[in-house]
Amino acid sequence: MIKKLFRRKPVDLIITESLETEGGLKRSLSLWHLTALGIGAIIGTGIFVLTGTAAANYAGPALTISFIISAFGCAMAGLCYAEFASMLPVAGSAYAYSYSTLGEFIAWFIGWNLVLEYLFAAGTVSVGWSGYVASLFDGIGMHIPTALTVAPFMHVGGHWALSGSIVNLPAVFIVAVVAAMLMRGTRQSAGVNNVIVFIKIMVIVLFIAFGISYINTQNWVPYIPQNTGSFGHFGWSGILRGAGVIFFAYIGFDAVSTVAQEAKNPQRDMPRAIMMSLVICTVLYVLVTAVATGIVHYSKLDVSAPIALAIDTAGIKWLSPLIKLGAIAGLTTVVLVMSMGQARIFFAMSKDGLLPKFFSKVNEHKAPANSTLITGVAAALIAGLLPINVLGELVSIGTLAAFVIVCISVLVLRKTHPGINRPFKTPMVPLVPVLGAIVCAAQMLALPVDTWIRLVVWTIIGFIIYFAYSRKHSKLHVAESK
Repeated sequence: MIKKLFRRKPVDLIITESLETEGGLKRSLSLWHLTALGIGAIIGTGIFVLTGTAAANYAGPALTISFIISAFGCAMAGLCYAEFASMLPVAGSAYAYSYSTLGEFIAWFIGWNLVLEYLFAAGTVSVGWSGYVASLFDGIGMHIPTALTVAPFMHVGGHWALSGSIVNLPAVFIVAVVAAMLMRGTRQSAGVNNVIVFIKIMVIVLFIAFGISYINTQNWVPYIPQNTGSFGHFGWSGILRGAGVIFFAYIGFDAVSTVAQEAKNPQRDMPRAIMMSLVICTVLYVLVTAVATGIVHYSKLDVSAPIALAIDTAGIKWLSPLIKLGAIAGLTTVVLVMSMGQARIFFAMSKDGLLPKFFSKVNEHKAPANSTLITGVAAALIAGLLPINVLGELVSIGTLAAFVIVCISVLVLRKTHPGINRPFKTPMVPLVPVLGAIVCAAQMLALPVDTWIRLVVWTIIGFIIYFAYSRKHSKLHVAESK
């Protein structure tokens, strides 16, 4: 029984499946497409929304240090992802990697966590999108009722309550639009993403360039606010907790690996796209955080549209609508890439028999239509009903868990398959994987207890599904039973 839980999917079989084209996904993404997908996913809620929440509640102006800590953990994990993505260019990301190294049960655990990561990420970003849309409409004198822009459930001081609202309608709307777009195929969606990525980078550069002159350095004093007496609320523990919360901002680079089976030259392009998108976004994150906390005191940034608040505070009226439009466009691409990644996770797990065949059906555009539809419906419900602070923390812990497993998997595969072709090799093994696992695990430990409780509940639900359905329908189990 125990041995069957840790049966591994042969690496040779994974590589063979990655070359399949009949009834599968279409290889249509170039290096630029992949890099833009990474930037499209990374630059979004982390920079336009969660920056304010994390600065106001955890790290203050020192959130720039939090971003650097997260970036370091991401860089270490990113180098591990790059090795796997070049060696096993299949849909499924960390799920597929762990299936070949740590066994089916761990793969299911990671796959289920990736569902938590991408599904809730799409919901989280949609809530941020809604905040900027409401702010933009207010700026032109068109007020959307709060009952239609705020989640009906809120979580304050560790307690759930009703907000009095009906549903976050704009958040539901953007999820539906993105799902319809993804039904048309990956290349078309990636083309739209490329255009929007260019727009939002230009908007961010404008914010940095014009915002610098409005910085009041007194807002940076003290740079590291004194700890309130409880772990995670300012001081160095706040910086670490801030790093764990805004780690959500970096999940885009691993979303790149979910579309490996649709890349034209995955062995060459996947590692490059992962690292390029990570470096570009880290630099922009640190600069935007410094400017935002310089213009507005960190204590006032706990809003759904903090960058818009900074622009309005500075009084740069002509830039305000551009920033809001750029944020809306930018958040749209994150919803797109997160939804795309989630559909590919469902697709990969279904191909292995761990989910019903329904999830691996593709339409005439070679897109996983059923998985995309389920992702859209679930993300719309999440976005319409739940608050952004709860969603963001859930996504972070799911992401960090996946990163820890990927780092460990590199070490395992180096021992079990030392001779396999590795177009890209993670440098300085075991140092890089070990550092990646330690930094990511430390950020997990710094997250609030409530977030851990939700992770445990989510994991228990996943285990029930695995033992009730997935274990018996696994292709490896079926093959062993013959």
